[in-house]
Amino acid sequence: MKLKFLFAFSSTLLFSITTVFGQGFLHQDGQRIVDGKGNNVLLRGLGLGGWMLQEGYMLKTADFAGPQFAIRQKLVEVLGEEATAQWYQTFRNNGVTKRDVDSLAHWGFNSIRLPMHYNLFTLPIEKEPVLGEQTWLEEGFQRTDNLLRWCAANKIYLILDLHGAPGGQGNDANISDYDTTKPALWQAQANQDKMIALWKKIAERYRNEPWIGGYDIINEPNWNFTGTNKNGCDETQNGPLRELMKRTTEAIRSVDTNHLIIIEGNCWGNNYDGIFPLWDKNMALSFHKYWNHNNVQSIQKMLDYRTQYNVPIWLGESGENSNVWFRDAIKLMETHNIGWAFWPMKKIENIAGITSVTTNTGYQNLLEYWNGKASKPSPESAQNDLNEIVNNYRLENVTIRYDVLDAMFRQVQSDKSIPFKNHTIPGTIQAEDYDLGPINTAYYDTVSGNYWVSDNQRNDWNSGDSYRNDGVDISSFTENNKTVYAITHTEAKEWVQYTAAVQFSDTYNVKVNYSITNNDGQIHFEDAEGNRISPSLQLSSNATTPKWQTQTSTITLKKGMQKIRLVIENGNCALNEITFERRKK
Repeated sequence: MKLKFLFAFSSTLLFSITTVFGQGFLHQDGQRIVDGKGNNVLLRGLGLGGWMLQEGYMLKTADFAGPQFAIRQKLVEVLGEEATAQWYQTFRNNGVTKRDVDSLAHWGFNSIRLPMHYNLFTLPIEKEPVLGEQTWLEEGFQRTDNLLRWCAANKIYLILDLHGAPGGQGNDANISDYDTTKPALWQAQANQDKMIALWKKIAERYRNEPWIGGYDIINEPNWNFTGTNKNGCDETQNGPLRELMKRTTEAIRSVDTNHLIIIEGNCWGNNYDGIFPLWDKNMALSFHKYWNHNNVQSIQKMLDYRTQYNVPIWLGESGENSNVWFRDAIKLMETHNIGWAFWPMKKIENIAGITSVTTNTGYQNLLEYWNGKASKPSPESAQNDLNEIVNNYRLENVTIRYDVLDAMFRQVQSDKSIPFKNHTIPGTIQAEDYDLGPINTAYYDTVSGNYWVSDNQRNDWNSGDSYRNDGVDISSFTENNKTVYAITHTEAKEWVQYTAAVQFSDTYNVKVNYSITNNDGQIHFEDAEGNRISPSLQLSSNATTPKWQTQTSTITLKKGMQKIRLVIENGNCALNEITFERRKK
């Protein structure tokens, strides 16, 4: 599949576009990030992880190929060098388009964090014709130009993030595409010089672009300079990191005095020991937050830095958790006037992002082959399967996770539940189509997020890892060549709520389609205030019956929009659908 890629307009045209819409450059005003008019700007952003720099977990290759260079080797193995290069072009063409940026703006995002791989902008040091000189590549700049043009048209700030620095900036190799057989950023002066030269080149190109929100000059450094923790979490001085960031800032400022410079500490961005005092008057501190509790204590150190050094702070990366965690984290940030950028936009078959890319059987077979569990496919077969996957990256082909978007925006402002789908009674409701809303309002589940950094225990909030990103466990099944979803792994006191348009005030037969493999279960129905509106319904297990069984109870409902809760009294069961029928007189 060959798709044409339209190169960007010149930077002169970009300037003319952004000047029309811009509000001036984002910059530091004491502890705030403000626009050119001095208005406080709360950045609500998304990181385009996986576009310019792939990480194995996003492609389901993490078990055998984590960094991008290893993923590429696997592709060359089945496609050959030329076809792999073409595949990557198409992958990047489809991965982010104007439609993606238009959609992000429509959904409520006002900023984008662009994770850049240096190798789209310049050659690696081992391939430079003259060591110490820089060969510039147009692809990275052209794609950034395009993205900036789309952002400007939507009044979205674009924050440039060097996610993969020359050589790789951390021992967590997947993040920066670090190849341990070559010198890392910290092991070769030529790599550091190249990083500095790249930022100067970027600053020269975009210095007059007010919709460039800032320069995030090095993502998640994680390196032990003098400490024992390989990711730099016990470093007390961080001398090489501070020196490199200072030199980079000086290079940027030699050509660009307009843009905000964003820095990150060691230990995945969070260890600032030895980094202070700051060296520029237009800076912000970034920190990253994953899998810990969303309380003030979790960000207290950054709040203290903000006050002590009179500098803005920004949650530059977060995500990979449940809707409960997302809502709580964003509420915490916005309460303290901290902007945020969640991560990422597109991954294959996931529930914890705003979109999900659909896989195919052929790609699953490729994963099995690469993992040593299946035979090698033919080049033609591999090409077809990979072409289908890359086509699935187009926004019109992904699954948009509206429940995630609801948690990140509406639920931050409101505790109310709203319908996930339009339900009518009489009629049938799929069990998994319960209301959109926060826990304790739209549903209750005993496990609602992953807090392993705080609690040292990893939890699957949705044990079935399907359909939605709440604590409710939802599994998928294939029946008659169709995917069927059901609520599974139920526990006592859990419940889900449905908003439905009841057509008649009446007593209804309510038929619950379910499956239970051992021990009996029991459920009942309540209204939104917790008042019981049905008798208990026994869900009996019987190994001789088909997988899905039906039990019937009664329920009395009033005409109009009603909120109905299905409550688990006991039993680990699967709930498929609930049918409401008027009783015959």
